[in-house]
Amino acid sequence: MRAFHLAWLSLFSCFFSTFAIPPLLEVIRKDLNLTQTDIGTAGIASFIGSIFSRLAMGPACDVFGPRVASATLSLLTAPVVLSTSLISSAKSFILVRFLIGFSLANFVASQFWMSSMFSGCTVGLANGFAAGWANVGSGVTQLVMPLVYTLFTTCFNIPSFISWRIAFIFPAIFQAATAILVLVYGQDLPDGNYKRKITNNQSENFCSLLFNGLKNYRGWILGLTYGFCFGVELTTDNIIAAYFYDRFHVNIEMAGGIAASFGLANCVSRPVGGIISDKMGKRFGMRGRLWSLWAVQTVAGLMCVLLGRVNTVWASVLVMACFSLFVQAASGLTFGIVPFVSKRSLGVISGMTGSGGTLGAVITQLLLFSGSTKFSTQTSISIMGLMMIVFTLPITLVYFPKWGGMFCGPSNIDEDDENYHLLH
Repeated sequence: MRAFHLAWLSLFSCFFSTFAIPPLLEVIRKDLNLTQTDIGTAGIASFIGSIFSRLAMGPACDVFGPRVASATLSLLTAPVVLSTSLISSAKSFILVRFLIGFSLANFVASQFWMSSMFSGCTVGLANGFAAGWANVGSGVTQLVMPLVYTLFTTCFNIPSFISWRIAFIFPAIFQAATAILVLVYGQDLPDGNYKRKITNNQSENFCSLLFNGLKNYRGWILGLTYGFCFGVELTTDNIIAAYFYDRFHVNIEMAGGIAASFGLANCVSRPVGGIISDKMGKRFGMRGRLWSLWAVQTVAGLMCVLLGRVNTVWASVLVMACFSLFVQAASGLTFGIVPFVSKRSLGVISGMTGSGGTLGAVITQLLLFSGSTKFSTQTSISIMGLMMIVFTLPITLVYFPKWGGMFCGPSNIDEDDENYHLLH
C-alpha cells in the first residue's frame, strides 16, 4: 500500500506539472504574443514528448524496476518545469511544453508498479485507483494555478507578467519532492528489490523483452483504443478551459473551475472502470472485460459528439461531466486488460499502450485543434467523438487462446504459456 500511494502521488505531480500551463494560457498568450497556431503546436509538442518517453519507460521498468525509472524521470524533468518561468518567445514556449511532456511517462511506471504489486483478481482495481487519483492532478492544476496567479497579483500586487512566472515554482518543487519520496520509501515488489529479482534470469535481456512485447498484436490494438480514450482525455484537458472562455465568455477563474471538474472526475471514474473490469472478469472472464471496454468507450464517444452540439454553458458543463465519467472509466477498463497480455514483457506492453494514449492526443490535437483547421472548436469536439466510436471497434479483434475474445470462447484451456496467464 505504501507503493500504491507513492505511485499515484508521484504521477499526480507529473500531471499537475504538465497541465499547469493551460489554465494560465490566456495570460501567457498576451505576455508572449502567442498565436493560436503557436498554442496548438505547443499542445502537440507536449504529447509528442510523452510518446517517446513512454515507449522507453516500458523496457526501462522491465530492466531497472519502476521505482528507479519513475524517480529518475521526475528528477530530470522537474528543472524543465521550473524553466517555464524563464520563457520569452513562442519557440521557447513550445520547447518547454515538449520537454515537460516527457514526465507523463511515469504513467507507465505507475501501472507497471501496480501490476507487479497486486494479484490478477484485483489488478484492475489497483491500476484504476492509482491512475485515477493521479489523473486528478490534471484537474487540480486547472483550479490551483489560476488561484496562485491571482494570489500574487491581488494580494502582493505583483505585475501579471511576473506572477505567472513565479507560479511555476510550485509544481517544480512538488514534482521533485515526490520523486525523492519514491526513491527513499518505495519498494519495487512485495518481497523486495527488483534488481535482485531480474538477476535470477540472465537470459531475459533488454532486446528479448522488447521483441516479445512488440510482436504481440494485442498490445497494438490496446494502444490504438487507448489513444481514443486517454488520448482524447489529454486533448480535452488542453482545450477545455479555452473552449469555455472563448465560446461562452466566462472569466478565467470560472473557465479553470469548469476545466478542473473534468480532471477531478478521475478520482471516481477511472477507479470505477477498474472495478467494472475486475467484476466483469470474475463473472464472464476475459469476454466480460473486453465487452465492458467497448461499451463504455462507445458511450463516451457519443457524449463527446453531444458536447460539441449543445449551445448553453450549463448544458455543456453537464454533458462534459457525463463525458468525463465514461472516457476516464474506459481508460481504467483498458488497464484492467493490459496485465494479462504478457507477464514477461509487461513493461513493454504498458509502454505501447501508454504511448498509444499520447499518440491519440497528438492526432486529435493536430487534426482538430492545431489552429490551422477549418472547423470550429465545437465541431472539432464532435468529430473527435466520432473518431472515438470508430477506433474502439478493433477491440473486437482481441483474442486470447486460453480465455477467448468478445465473440469466441477459448481454443486451448490447458495452455500454460507464461505470456498469457492470469496473474493469480
